[in-house]
Amino acid sequence: MKLVTFVRPGADPAGAPGIALPGAGVLDLGRASETFRGLSMLDLVRRHEELLPEALPLASGEASLPAGTLVPEDEARLLAPLPRPVSVRDGYAFRQHVETARRNRGLPMIPEFDEFPVFYFTNALAVIGPGEVRVGRRRLEKLDFELECFVVIGKTVTNPTLEEADDAILGYGVMNDLSARALQMEEMKLNLGPAKGKDFATAIGPWLVTRDELAGRLTPTPKGDVLDARMTAHVNGVQVSEGNVAQMDWTFAQIVQRAADGVTLEPGEVIGSGTVGTGCFLELNGSGITKDQWLRPGDVVSLAIDGLGTLTHTIVEDPEK
Repeated sequence: MKLVTFVRPGADPAGAPGIALPGAGVLDLGRASETFRGLSMLDLVRRHEELLPEALPLASGEASLPAGTLVPEDEARLLAPLPRPVSVRDGYAFRQHVETARRNRGLPMIPEFDEFPVFYFTNALAVIGPGEVRVGRRRLEKLDFELECFVVIGKTVTNPTLEEADDAILGYGVMNDLSARALQMEEMKLNLGPAKGKDFATAIGPWLVTRDELAGRLTPTPKGDVLDARMTAHVNGVQVSEGNVAQMDWTFAQIVQRAADGVTLEPGEVIGSGTVGTGCFLELNGSGITKDQWLRPGDVVSLAIDGLGTLTHTIVEDPEK
């Protein structure tokens, strides 16, 4: 299933959980069954083993639906599929990105990359979905996109095996880890962060695709499941990036295992893959593929992953930020 949080015209702007049915619309779960009325997507994630089996016949057409249950695509405004996650961690899993970015700064590849997967925490209150990205002037200085995949944790897990880590993943989606490079470059000289360079907007969407729908793309390996899915980024209609989720040198299972080492992960936590090779202007500019190109007001950024959808944003300057 493709799980979404959406707003129908005149409804609560906080949104409601639904299921995207591309080409048909969005199934309003709260309208479809009293079971889902008043629930948030976080509620659905926490109770997915109980609730998703009940949602399946509603989405498949096996059950009759009340009038007004299916909202036309052009009337359903998508928010982040999980608007208020419990936490957001972002990994550093693609060697090509790490190695190229370091080489562009005149640095050798760091050997510790191969010893364990790393991640940083970002602002779970700044998660956004498709649509406008409103950015203050200071963050428009070298504003960048980052083409990534993310997963949502669906089960409580502590010190998991790799198999248990994969089993804890409810679903996958597209992430744009928006980055204010001027701020990031300043603060990381102090060997901490990124913080202010990243805490203003992390975009996920357009939906959360459950693992069962991706069975044909997921391959078990000794390191954990590997998702075979092409990744692309377009800026103003021009393709600038291409890769594949399968190029992750650290799998999501390994990142989840590391994150849950000695601590407990809870349903509703988001974990990103890190940037795919070629997946940001910082890397492309340093490699000469693009020339001092950064995101500016009016730019349209579309990040796509096969099977997971396309996450599209328009950059807007916000004078109040």
